[in-house]
Amino acid sequence: MDEKSSRNQHSDNRDVKQDQLDQFRVKDSGKPMTTQEGKKRSQDQDQLKAGIRGPSLRQDYEFFEKMSHFVHEEIPERVVHARGYSAYGEFECYQSMKHVTKAVFLQEAGKKTPITVRFSTVQGAKGSYDTARDLRCKGVKLYTEEGNVDLTTIAMPVLINQDAMKFPDAMHAYQSKQSDDIPTASGAHDRFWDYVANNDEALHMVLWIMSDRGILRSYRMMESWSINTYLFVNDQDVASFVRYVWKPVLGVHSLLQDEALKIGGLDPDFHRKDLREAIDKGAYPEYELGVQLISMEDEFKFDFDVLDPAKFWPEELVPVQMIGKLTLNRNIDNYFTESEQVAFNPGNVVPGIDFSNDPVLQGRLMAYRETQNHRLGSSNYAELPINRSVCPFHNNQRRGFMRQRIDVDKVNYHENSLADNTPYTVPPEEGGYKDYPGKVDGYKIRARSESFKDYYSQPRIFWNSLTPIEKQHTIEGLSYQVGKVKSESVRQQVVDKQLVHVDKEMASIVADNIGVNRPSGSNVSVSTSYPSLSQSNTPRYAYTQKAGVLIGDGFGNEVTETLNVLEQNGVFVVIISDRLGTVAGAGGRELKVDDTFITTSPYLVDSLYIVGGRSKHQAKFDSQVTEYVHTAYQHYKPIGVASTGQPYIQASKNNNLAGVVFAANNTDFGEEFVSAIAEHRFWNRT
Repeated sequence: MDEKSSRNQHSDNRDVKQDQLDQFRVKDSGKPMTTQEGKKRSQDQDQLKAGIRGPSLRQDYEFFEKMSHFVHEEIPERVVHARGYSAYGEFECYQSMKHVTKAVFLQEAGKKTPITVRFSTVQGAKGSYDTARDLRCKGVKLYTEEGNVDLTTIAMPVLINQDAMKFPDAMHAYQSKQSDDIPTASGAHDRFWDYVANNDEALHMVLWIMSDRGILRSYRMMESWSINTYLFVNDQDVASFVRYVWKPVLGVHSLLQDEALKIGGLDPDFHRKDLREAIDKGAYPEYELGVQLISMEDEFKFDFDVLDPAKFWPEELVPVQMIGKLTLNRNIDNYFTESEQVAFNPGNVVPGIDFSNDPVLQGRLMAYRETQNHRLGSSNYAELPINRSVCPFHNNQRRGFMRQRIDVDKVNYHENSLADNTPYTVPPEEGGYKDYPGKVDGYKIRARSESFKDYYSQPRIFWNSLTPIEKQHTIEGLSYQVGKVKSESVRQQVVDKQLVHVDKEMASIVADNIGVNRPSGSNVSVSTSYPSLSQSNTPRYAYTQKAGVLIGDGFGNEVTETLNVLEQNGVFVVIISDRLGTVAGAGGRELKVDDTFITTSPYLVDSLYIVGGRSKHQAKFDSQVTEYVHTAYQHYKPIGVASTGQPYIQASKNNNLAGVVFAANNTDFGEEFVSAIAEHRFWNRT
């Protein structure tokens, strides 16, 4: 494809990446079985033997091909982010940003760019579970007509380290012990908290992970930040500092700690399934892209260093400008080729985007490419279909493992006369990448800016910004994680050296919970708080929330009408009974049962609709409904009660039934139940 045709395909907003990938998609169903070289196979059950009970023969190349391929199928796991999942979509620009950047995908309103995205956790291996308390990451690869742009973000605006030199230390401490490879997907162990206690810069991000932010309800409800400070550069060579943030349209929502732990065993693929199901149903996940911009002359205007990746830029001081929307509208066809082989690199940028002196970003620019070379086995990983740019690429790089291009040129060096000195470099005014000419001076030194060394003001601001229920959840997270630490010395250090600086009362409660002395110090004297840091201010919708319908035979029109209202509002309905098949209602109406009380759990739905009904094993049916109701009520979930379901939940002096909506004598039941589902949780419930 030449440059002209590539640009034309982008201009009509076709998904040129999917067009490109179509040539690599192969359907094997209905086709004859062959060897890798195309020879048709007549048998695929047995090795070639010398006699029916004899030894296998070395000449059995069909077995050798099949088995040797199998034992080489896996590639090295990512050192971090091993557990992940991907989808496709498109990014649409809201408005021209040409006043601050030349980046091609941000030049005009309505311009669409195809993307692939990969969500991931950090600590656990590829086979770990989705809902572990952990940092979540989101990598977006934009396939622009000037090359790929890789925008990597994480689900909190601060990082655990301030310099890339410390990243291996943080991850060595965070990951499983080298002696026994335990624990999996958890930082609840001595080594990690020893690291936190003795590395002040680590506290801020850890506090975010211990809050509700560390246990997401869904990837579809995940806010994420670039952490690192990049540069936008316009066509006048004027630069601005920029940080990115993705804001989910559905709002930011989380699980309770108890739910996250239970779901990890009930359904390790909870987040993967959730993402895939929503896309399959046409409820496409959406995220708005916001940017925070600081002019170069304002670099030292704030009480935080704009280059410090362990500090956030408060939205109240540096407003977020929404510049586009990402929509995920297609699931992957093959996990290995489209998710496991996707390779991100923050160094993949186009003209108009450059790099600041952020010390973590500077280190990442080296580390990512080296990582992909090792993991994918060759510097030719960019030729894999999922990583291949949609614009033409030409250079003098040749050979290497698994080279796919067939370069037919006579020369592969620059400069030359035999090919008229091509491939040629491109002047910046014609689209060639130009590095921002930022001024650099100073002595060579291994040190850190003094402006990075305020370790506690922002963690205190974060704590101040949380609601009482969010603070309670954070204390529970800290008490669980640090409470798993065997070393009393480490537990005491976490309280005395770190938590007390954030909030003395919080540190004292945690100390009591984990069996150490209360701290003698005091928290930093900072009273600032920002509404943008609390999830309590997030949007709330019933759309795509999952309602479990507990139902037996004999339901009536009231139930049918309620289910219609739920579905009209985009609520995902799961019919749950004591057996698979169907449940029968009045007038011959039947409902297909999606799950039984055994195959699902109240932890796996966001709300309950209690219908009840008849069953061949009534006592057991009633007991199971009661158990579901009890669990959902304990976890503050919305509950709708059909007229026939009232015996399963009754008001008493021990409960206030907050968030429980009854259908009896209530003509607005459907709408009220939908409103309750949109609220997600009822923290005032007793």
